[in-house]
Amino acid sequence: MEQNLSLYRVFYTVANTGNISKAAEQLFISQPAISKSIRKLEQSLDVTLFSRNSRGVQLTEEGEILYTYVQKAFFSLQTGESRIKKINELGIGHLHIGVSTTLCKFMLLPYLQEFIKTHPHIKITIECQSTNHTLQLLKENKIDVGLIGEPERPHHVHFDSLGEIEDIFVSTKTYLNNLSLRTNHRDDIFRNATLMLLDKENMTRQYIDDYLAAHRIETNNLLEVSTMDLLIEFSKISLGVACVIRQFVEKELAEGELVEIPLPFPIHRRNIGFAYLDNLQQTTAVREFIEFYNTKQGLALNKLPVHS
Repeated sequence: MEQNLSLYRVFYTVANTGNISKAAEQLFISQPAISKSIRKLEQSLDVTLFSRNSRGVQLTEEGEILYTYVQKAFFSLQTGESRIKKINELGIGHLHIGVSTTLCKFMLLPYLQEFIKTHPHIKITIECQSTNHTLQLLKENKIDVGLIGEPERPHHVHFDSLGEIEDIFVSTKTYLNNLSLRTNHRDDIFRNATLMLLDKENMTRQYIDDYLAAHRIETNNLLEVSTMDLLIEFSKISLGVACVIRQFVEKELAEGELVEIPLPFPIHRRNIGFAYLDNLQQTTAVREFIEFYNTKQGLALNKLPVHS
């Protein structure tokens, strides 16, 4: 079949023109070469494809049957070529991004908002999963790029940092005052308060659990929440003390709606950034996105003040 592809192009052109000399002109080859190609195809199929007449050549019955299939094949090829050209001209592509719900709202959206303006024809699919799951999808090549906390052992994962985030504990003044009235132990907030953390699937939760264990901070009443949004909202209605990311509650802290709980030991800041597999052939859409965020590095975090 492979060796006959050029023969089928000659056959298709001769059938369309009905004339060997016109086919030779279109294909920029000699008439004898056209005739030789037709004979070779007829021999390989063991049929006669054309009959000659005074005006040129005409398809035989077998030739008509073959032409029907060859015509569809060349139409499909032409359609494919047109689609590829359109993709290149418009920058059409598909980008799969993995990200946690928290990072999607607070960090990814500012990037996507500007990227879509300059690349409106790239289709974007977002997998909202925990950071651990996002990293696993990345390693399984099921997503192109992940927005994650910096992994301790990357293992063939390239990581581009966007900056640092800082975990803090917050609540309302009302909650702290009521807690003090109930317990008379304002200095031991974590043991007496309702402590609100993300669920254990979240990398942030694992990070905070390690912090609490390392400093032997006891907690007696724990409320697990699935998203950072809910943690922030629950803390704002005085449901308890929530562990949140400072950059995501700057407004509430500045306006006094929430207050930061002093910690006996600081929580080390963490790097957040985009990650993708090393040594993987990337699509145009992925390359465009990587180039975009590298030029806009720090866009989301720079818009939010970071405490030193």
